[in-house]
Amino acid sequence: MNTALIIESLTAVQRAILANEANIESLDRAIGDGDHFINVRRGCEVLVTLSPDLHDMPPAVALQKIGLKLLGTIGGASGPLISSFFIAMGKSLDGHAEPDRKQFAAAFAAGVEAIKSRGKADVGEKTMLDVLIPASRLLARLTDEGAPLPALCEQMTEEAERNMLATKDMIATKGRAYFLGERALGHIDPGCKTCQVAIATVCNTVLAKETA
Repeated sequence: MNTALIIESLTAVQRAILANEANIESLDRAIGDGDHFINVRRGCEVLVTLSPDLHDMPPAVALQKIGLKLLGTIGGASGPLISSFFIAMGKSLDGHAEPDRKQFAAAFAAGVEAIKSRGKADVGEKTMLDVLIPASRLLARLTDEGAPLPALCEQMTEEAERNMLATKDMIATKGRAYFLGERALGHIDPGCKTCQVAIATVCNTVLAKETA
């Protein structure tokens, strides 16, 4: 994973988020505060604009710069969480000019742990962590096992979708949906949908790059 691939992935994620606008917005209207998609779209647009400034930076510095930029860009509850994810990833990769898969998996885990710590949430509470924590654990396991990239990407994509769909059957104990109680049942968490789209898109981008 190098900075060029990070930039390419961010651009692809922006396109994917825009392509899923109607779906994410409808989910947020159902159980959220209605501004999740607006904030995520704003963050994606800012990162694409920031991309030219990142090219000559090592991944650690680029990721921390991304996180700091998002901190001042994304509003709502998700802004500090997403920014802390990128900052923690960057700190984990400090000193690695071109991180290998194990180093990237460790950085991803550090980013997820930062969200968990800042949001004081865990699996089963109908938040973005219901996708991110299982994905992080799977990435670490598959990397340790030396799984081929196509199998790794396929399983990561499937894991993200499975856990995103599982939030339909959860009662939220954190976030805006917490106040809805059982009325949130039957609805997918919008943050989980956003994370599922992002994970699938990054997997497709990385796979296409390495198999080109």
